[in-house]
Amino acid sequence: MFEQMRRANVENNCITFCSVLNACVNIPALDQGKQIHALGFKSGFGVDVNVGNALLDLYGKCGCVEDARIAFDEIPARNAVSWGAMIAGYAQNGYNEDAVDSFRRMLREGIEVSEYTFSSVLKACAGLAALEQGRQIHSNVIKTKFDSDVYVGSALVDMYGKSGSIDDACQVFDNMPQRNIVSWNAMIAGCSQHGHGKKALQFFERMQSDGLKPNYITFVCVLSACSHAGLVEKGRFYFDSMVEDYGITPGAEHYACIVDLLGRAGLLGEAEEFMKIIPLKPTASMWGALLGACRVHGNMELGRQAAECLFQLDPQDSGTHVLLSNIYAAANRWDDVEKVRSMMKDIGMKKEPGCSWIGVKNKVHSFHANDKAHPLTKEIYALLDKLSGQMKEAGHVSDINFVLLDVEEQQKEDFLCYHSEKLALAFGLLSIPPGIPIRIMKNLRMCGNCHTSIKFISSTVGREVVVRDTNRFHHFRDNTCSCGDYW
Repeated sequence: MFEQMRRANVENNCITFCSVLNACVNIPALDQGKQIHALGFKSGFGVDVNVGNALLDLYGKCGCVEDARIAFDEIPARNAVSWGAMIAGYAQNGYNEDAVDSFRRMLREGIEVSEYTFSSVLKACAGLAALEQGRQIHSNVIKTKFDSDVYVGSALVDMYGKSGSIDDACQVFDNMPQRNIVSWNAMIAGCSQHGHGKKALQFFERMQSDGLKPNYITFVCVLSACSHAGLVEKGRFYFDSMVEDYGITPGAEHYACIVDLLGRAGLLGEAEEFMKIIPLKPTASMWGALLGACRVHGNMELGRQAAECLFQLDPQDSGTHVLLSNIYAAANRWDDVEKVRSMMKDIGMKKEPGCSWIGVKNKVHSFHANDKAHPLTKEIYALLDKLSGQMKEAGHVSDINFVLLDVEEQQKEDFLCYHSEKLALAFGLLSIPPGIPIRIMKNLRMCGNCHTSIKFISSTVGREVVVRDTNRFHHFRDNTCSCGDYW
């Protein structure tokens, strides 16, 4: 229709450009949208705020963040819709820090915030696991009386769950005047991530009692909860129920959850057979779950097979090489370890170094293993040495099996003392006042020795410690962990 208008020399206006750009969003048709952008600019409508907002929506939803940023800067008189569309574009495409920064700028300029924008910036906070920023935004939500909005409430539940405060997520959820499927899914997923598998299933049962029908995502959350909690029979039951009671066709995510469920429980042969009978070609997520389980349970041969399949699917994934190397190292197959490392070197691949970070007074402090770059290094190492001594006196022995290097036993013990999460914890103990939980993030899976050590330290110093690794949140308190030592 728009092309017909042009051929008939019918004059365009702002409404025409907004309508056709919205159509490009719905198709989606990025190339045509860019052409219309150029035409609108030539026609003098490029600076119109409504046309600009339509462009922001197009570029944000098509993943063209830089184009959206340029279009945003070209709008001379931006309104609340402009800011909201830009923040949403950032959040949808993983530019979470930009989303939060733009939200702050929006507040400084006195622009009124909509419920849509609150939902977007809370999504960004969830992506950053930025608990304190999320709490500040929550206070703004309450001031503007959007806390009763179902979409904002759902975003708050998701943010608190992904930022390490499941108690706050539960409180927001319980106070919501109405809930939709997104709210329930966020609550179930949050419980799963925090090691509360049985509680996640209780929320699932409550959801059904409230008359809500679970969807595809719900069952991904439920099966993940069963996997994280080791509820094998429950997982099997809900997988069958998904198909038989709700008519939902399992997807790759559901199959990967079942492989993970069986693998974590040590049922490696059953997991392998399951992958052979499913109607889909096994994905990298499925093979990755099986490989991780082989690492935990020490099945070197099956782990090698899983790694070879992953090499074919994603040859540039360093994590696969590292996991395979770790399996060989745990079996003292040092020649095989060297072969894997040589393979990585030949293709120019580098292992991602373990890193932990902690936020104190609006500043992020990061640590690597044996790191001595921090200004408080002397105090950090002294505190760790003191705590290590207390652990030895209490009969705690470091598990040197977690040091996957061909070195002497004493060297292995020394390596374990100063892992990145321990350094971050020591800094937190030195810097964060008593009574406040210490929250640490790690880019890799926490090693078993650090897990045991932090349980002991949490009891010794009387502090709650929350560590988020690549798999889940660990809440350490009184020599226990929320994961039940199953992760």
